[in-house]
Amino acid sequence: MTEHASSQPSTDQSAKSTEQLDTIRAGYSFEGGALLFGAAVVDGTAHPDAPVKVPLATLNRHGLVAGATGTGKTKTLQLMAEQLSGQGVPVFLADIKGDLSGMATAGTSNDRITSRATDVGQQWVGTAYPTEFLSLGGLGQGIPVRATITSFGPTLLSKVLGLNDTQESSLGLVFHYADKNGLALLDIKDLREVVSFLTSDEGKADLKSLGGLSSATAGVILRELVAFSDQGADAFFGEPEFDTRDLLRTAADGKGLVTCLELPAVQDRPALFSTFLMWLLADLFHDLPEIGDADKPKLVFFFDEAHLLFQDASKAFLTAIEQTVRLIRSKGVGVFFVTQSPKDVPSGVLAQLGNRVQHALRAYTPEDAKALKAAVSTYPRSGYDLEELLTSLGTGEAVVTVLSEKGAPTPVAWTRMIAPQSLMAPSDEATVSALVAASPLSAKYATAIDRESAYEKLRSRLEAAPAAPPAAPAPQSAPAPAPAPRAPKPAKEQPSIVEQVVTSSAFKSALRSAGTVLGREITRSIFGTARRSR
Repeated sequence: MTEHASSQPSTDQSAKSTEQLDTIRAGYSFEGGALLFGAAVVDGTAHPDAPVKVPLATLNRHGLVAGATGTGKTKTLQLMAEQLSGQGVPVFLADIKGDLSGMATAGTSNDRITSRATDVGQQWVGTAYPTEFLSLGGLGQGIPVRATITSFGPTLLSKVLGLNDTQESSLGLVFHYADKNGLALLDIKDLREVVSFLTSDEGKADLKSLGGLSSATAGVILRELVAFSDQGADAFFGEPEFDTRDLLRTAADGKGLVTCLELPAVQDRPALFSTFLMWLLADLFHDLPEIGDADKPKLVFFFDEAHLLFQDASKAFLTAIEQTVRLIRSKGVGVFFVTQSPKDVPSGVLAQLGNRVQHALRAYTPEDAKALKAAVSTYPRSGYDLEELLTSLGTGEAVVTVLSEKGAPTPVAWTRMIAPQSLMAPSDEATVSALVAASPLSAKYATAIDRESAYEKLRSRLEAAPAAPPAAPAPQSAPAPAPAPRAPKPAKEQPSIVEQVVTSSAFKSALRSAGTVLGREITRSIFGTARRSR
């Protein structure tokens, strides 16, 4: 009788475990292409016959990869990027710590890799993947990536400069003024020159016509731009501007190109690089056509250290991010936010992330415990005690739930991840240098261009102004200031045109919609970013 009683719980547990495995097998049995995360774990044992996957077709529903430092987030990015590339999907990676350059080099086997591969049923083969290396403004080994100030737009720039809502609106007026007056804003010195001009004696009339821009606010913007330049930000703005369509390429063998943006040199400017990544995403949104649902995405974009993007962000900025994430999926782009905790991502954005890979969370403080409970509440019901499991996951293990091909959440699966097949360490400098030198993008972007723009035009205008009127009788008619009002007379039409636009009822809605700069059309997107017609 006693023997029967003791064996009963064991039998019940075995039946429960079998049922849980059957549920996971059924929930992850997809027909189309998929990425393999690893093997389901039940009762501490990995089951290679219960693979945990995510369909390629639902990667444009976006995702979250979260977990404490050292739990395996970077390796999860790596194994996902490898499989995407292998199935012909281009990938963009923000490589903040410099670890992901190893994708360009085949991995080498060791006891840990062999043990992991055996445990999860992986046929591990060291493989290198076609990799392109970029760097912001050339700070690093990669090909320089730049954006013009006009393209970056006032909304993203305000985030970088730490401007408040009123100052952001005022900066928008400065951009509008430059658009309407043919003053190309290519780099920081162009924008500084426009603001300086508007706050000068010569530009007072133009400043007055921009009713929403006070001289005090213009002064704040100018000071922030000077400080921004002093931090070395000039390197990131200018021409040639990076064409985001270069992220959508495939290699000669059909593999998707892995574009690795090196960011270790800008870790002391987190707002800049996080906002720069958002510019890339906004630019893709602007350029790509609608494709609806497809068998696989056109590009998967991994947004590492995502908390930096949302930190100190205005409500308008967060709304713009939410809109971009929601709308860009119909253009075939998947976005994965990578951060330490789900609470780092605003709820409006988090609600759109259908694919979740949650590595271990820590609960050392009451705030950590609260975040843990919040994370658990966002998962479907499962056979696991998630609150306990999420604090005890080993390195390279995660709790996974994704969207099936029908758009329904899959069962929650404790997953032991497969091992990346490329090098799980940085590639050596010689390899990176050789790839950069051989890249077709080097000739396109390596050399900076500084053509005539707002800076040169306004400098010429200011230098020419005093000599414009003949001043022979000047001492008699009016002491030196008298000619000053006459000098700008030929250009007086410009302020009046601006004034008509600014005071019209259509101005507010048109401010970030359209403008014309020397015959080139500018269309401002959700973020107020703008591109030349291509």
